[in-house]
Amino acid sequence: MTRIDRSQRNRIKMCGIAGLLDPTRKGDRDGLGHQARTMGDALAHRGPDGKGEYVAADAGLALAHRRLSIVDLSTAGAQPMVSSCGRYVLCYNGEIYNFEDMRAHSALADVAWRGHSDTEVVLESIALRGLEATLTDMNGMFAFALWDHTNRTLSLARDRLGIKPLFIGRHRGGILFASEAKALRAAGLAPCIDLGGLAAYLRFGYVPSPFSIYEQVEKVLPGEVVTVRPDGTWERRFYWRLVDVVARGREKPLKMDCEEAADCLDTLLRDAVRRHTIADVPLGAFLSGGIDSSLVAAMMSAQGSRVRTFSIGFSDFGFDESTHAAAVAAYLQTDHTELIVTGQEGVDAVPQLAEIWDEPFSDSSQIPALLVSRLTREHVTIALSGDGGDELFAGYNRYAFADRHWSRLSRMPAFLRQIASELANTLPISVVDSIAMLLPGAPPQAGDKLRKMASVLPLDTDGLYRSLTSQVRQPQDHIDAVEYESPFIPPEDLTLVDRMRYLDTIGYLPDDILQKVDRASMAVSLEVRPPLLDHRVVEFAWALPKQMLLRDGQTKWLLRRVLDRYVPNDLVNRPKMGFGIPLAEWLRGPLREWAGDTIQASGYGGGLLRPEPARQLLAEHLSGRRNHAYQLWTLLMFEDWRRRWT
Repeated sequence: MTRIDRSQRNRIKMCGIAGLLDPTRKGDRDGLGHQARTMGDALAHRGPDGKGEYVAADAGLALAHRRLSIVDLSTAGAQPMVSSCGRYVLCYNGEIYNFEDMRAHSALADVAWRGHSDTEVVLESIALRGLEATLTDMNGMFAFALWDHTNRTLSLARDRLGIKPLFIGRHRGGILFASEAKALRAAGLAPCIDLGGLAAYLRFGYVPSPFSIYEQVEKVLPGEVVTVRPDGTWERRFYWRLVDVVARGREKPLKMDCEEAADCLDTLLRDAVRRHTIADVPLGAFLSGGIDSSLVAAMMSAQGSRVRTFSIGFSDFGFDESTHAAAVAAYLQTDHTELIVTGQEGVDAVPQLAEIWDEPFSDSSQIPALLVSRLTREHVTIALSGDGGDELFAGYNRYAFADRHWSRLSRMPAFLRQIASELANTLPISVVDSIAMLLPGAPPQAGDKLRKMASVLPLDTDGLYRSLTSQVRQPQDHIDAVEYESPFIPPEDLTLVDRMRYLDTIGYLPDDILQKVDRASMAVSLEVRPPLLDHRVVEFAWALPKQMLLRDGQTKWLLRRVLDRYVPNDLVNRPKMGFGIPLAEWLRGPLREWAGDTIQASGYGGGLLRPEPARQLLAEHLSGRRNHAYQLWTLLMFEDWRRRWT
């Protein structure tokens, strides 16, 4: 791996941050300090190697920091950190990949550096250049709290894509903040479940930002700064917005041929991977054998060092893709480690999920994410991932469906689509399955798939996206509440594919994919870096014309052309499967007893969810007539979470 000069050794860390600002408690130094320590201790898994607190009793402020020492940090990098001028205090979680460039800025030429940490560079840049200019220059993943002694304000900021999490809650006369919601509860916050947030969770399998599952708690949004004033009011502003990136990409699209675009993307990605692999510790990569992770691993290997790669597969139900990862690893000559998981190991992981994901979360790939993180942490301290490639370069199957089929279906008059939907719904699923068995190449559970297709036929384009991304398709069957609507509205003139990409990048990516990886990796003190989410790559992707994203039904067209330079096409060219588990089969097999006990329990739902719809879904699924795996998993994960946290 790329190694850094020893003078940079105190730079690299992943952490947990927490704190409170309560002007009604001015002067309570001991109480503030104790509360901050309690919050920090709740995040010990994010930073088991060190901790620090800072108290400004005259303001009612306390900050806590937990440190994961990826290298042996010196005291010069300890946090919370006070600026040399004494005005600012920074409590920071993250990695800034261009911190050396920032350090070389002319405005910082006279700084008497105490160490070589990126924390100090960020802090002194804020002191000398201001918060906005510093945020604009930062290339990395981060969440931080900045206390301004002079203005008596606390600013909470999050990276552009939402890689690192940050919660903020109202409590008594002030606010609490933390990397995870469990630290807010450790501080004494006893919030009520927000029914709108719960309904939204049922829809998506996560609670969309800026909302949370709790009434009194919100999330800082990607690219946002929340500033808390002395009177307790908040100001929310963005230093980077995806909608602006989309607008610039449309106003100034890239005007180059395919080969030039591939060259440009290749150069950009190589630089992003190079920056992400700066480390003085063992470093590896997740490898599924798909396009994104294969490209990251290939570019790591191209740097000239032997790379460690890690993959996971499943021994049950023919769901094992680890052979594809192994083939790519063999071609790249990586030091490859794989874990083959049984259904029993999946069962064993379930009791840990509600503790790790302390807000309801039901992306079932959380199980392999946790297991592969645990495997990886046994060998390395940092791992690179391929997260972001699907959203940026149009990799999801729904994009191809929208591009090839929906454009034709949507031209059919709405009343005809409604009639077709009703006719399809009248056919018994068993009859469709029986007919399908006689046809060569017919998909399994054809009747269930026909029902799902029928359900989207009458929809408009936004309804199609909502349906395709829903876990529980009718949350109102389970709860009497109206779900929250996203505050992010795509520009009206986007194509359907671009509307989907926009909504996925601003919602599904930070609230599902990145939350999943953050919690799974931090639970085992592993740092995961996603080089495809370098904001320069994001901005490049949104300036690409459609034909470089989707062409002849092939997704991620340009990204594939770059990968072709590193890995033979036949090793990665296969239908997209995703980082999933054989969930439908597990719920009928090794997880059957647990699912039945959970949903059939007399206290199911805690008075928030109606039990009968869940029991009907379970009965239909166990019969094999319908596949309700994702709906059931969403309900089961909420119930497990409710029993742990309420």
